Formats: sequence, C-alpha cells, structure tokens
Amino acid sequence: MATSDENEYRLTCQQVLERDGWRCQHCGSMLNLQVHHQQYRSHGGDDDLGNLITLCAACHRTMHAGVI
Repeated sequence: MATSDENEYRLTCQQVLERDGWRCQHCGSMLNLQVHHQQYRSHGGDDDLGNLITLCAACHRTMHAGVI
C-alpha cells in the first residue's frame, strides 16, 4: 500500500504533467514522460512544482548524463 508521501508525490507529478501540457519540455515528445527535478534532491532540491519539469525518458537520461 502506498504511503501518504508517495500519494502526494504522485499527485504532484500529475500536476507537473498537466502544467507542461503532457509534453517533454526539451524536445516536445508526448511519449514515455517522466518528471525531472531541475535541482536534484541529492543537492537540496525539493518536490516543489517550480523545481519539477516534464521530460521524455530519452531527454531525462541525457539530462542526467550531462549532455543537455
């Protein structure tokens, strides 16, 4: 069973996807969408809507690889 924090994060992700028009904010794709922390949690980033952006899986991978 999902915890309250997990449910809250899912709702936040849903809000980000809706805000971003269900499109990757880098390439515009509408496939395999994920929510990315612009300032990583490991670097003090939080789950605030202003810190989250929609990326497709490919752009998300390249973002973490430092390519984009």
